[in-house]
Amino acid sequence: MAPERRISKVVRNPNLIREIRKQSRSKTYHKRGLWAIKAKNGGVFPRHDKKAEAEAPAVKRPKFYPADDVKKPLVNKRNAKPTKLRASITPGTVLIILAGRFMGKRVVFLKQLSSGLLLVTGPFKINGVPLRRVNQSYVIGAQTKIDISKVNAVKFDDKYFAKEVQKKKRRGEGEFFEAEEDENVLPQEKKDDQKAVDTPLIRCINRIAYMKEYLAARFSLKQGMKPHELVF
Repeated sequence: MAPERRISKVVRNPNLIREIRKQSRSKTYHKRGLWAIKAKNGGVFPRHDKKAEAEAPAVKRPKFYPADDVKKPLVNKRNAKPTKLRASITPGTVLIILAGRFMGKRVVFLKQLSSGLLLVTGPFKINGVPLRRVNQSYVIGAQTKIDISKVNAVKFDDKYFAKEVQKKKRRGEGEFFEAEEDENVLPQEKKDDQKAVDTPLIRCINRIAYMKEYLAARFSLKQGMKPHELVF
């Protein structure tokens, strides 16, 4: 095969020596016909507007990438549906708690909150269970019911049980033990709310024979008992 011919690039104004061209600047100006373009536009070269620069992003990008992967919260695109209350659970129903600190305790159901959790109380003076929220997945509804028509639980919602975020302060050795004791003290307002709910409820419980002892007793399974055959 014949070798391929290299096509040499034609230069209009080659260099004679370094930094010296064959044709002068004025000769190149006339040879390219720039004078005609200038005369056509009123003695001025036409100017083309540069393309509009893209708008700068609102968030400035960081100069460096983080060393570790930054976790981003997952977006929940599902429409939240209110939790359906079990048919066997109605206001005043006695529930048995199956998990947590008060496992096995019997409590009285007051109402369902907007989050779907159940508002229950012991009452506190009978079995030590205060006003608290419980998931209905962790309770068993008994057939026993108590009249709670005189109990006012309107003010209780999910915000009532939210914990207040406190700023951490540096403490000395002397203040450390004093601060721990102050944090464990229940506010007087919550004590009054507990008393306001329990007082009319205890009156109704005292009218029913053995109801106080029933609520105070802790539920537990003994050897030989079959949970699926029990009637609560």
